Amino acid sequence: MNKVLVVDDAAFMRLTIKKMLEKNGYEVIGEACNGLEGVAKYKELKPDIVTMDITMPEMDGIEAIKAIRKLDPQANVVMVSAMGQESLIKEAVLNGAKSFIVKPFREDHVVKTLGKILHDGTIF
Repeated sequence: MNKVLVVDDAAFMRLTIKKMLEKNGYEVIGEACNGLEGVAKYKELKPDIVTMDITMPEMDGIEAIKAIRKLDPQANVVMVSAMGQESLIKEAVLNGAKSFIVKPFREDHVVKTLGKILHDGTIF
């Protein structure tokens, strides 16, 4: 079973992602409400894949992905962003994000994106 870390400052979004992933055979092994906590949990839990919000307090998703990639250059991180954040998505991809999902998202798209990354390594 693939282990996932969900990083998002909105509790309802973490719960939404967790429910859809668990329903589709993923194990959500941790959650974090900002990038700083996300990096610490990544170090502690060593998930197979991370869903990472871009805009968060304390440390945003781009800084968090940089820190995670320093710990693990092979880290699988999928950025989750609101529409209209294209420049931030591009920056995240340039810093190692394997893919991105735009909110609002459909369950089948999230599951398919994570599956492709875990199977193929990237979807670009």
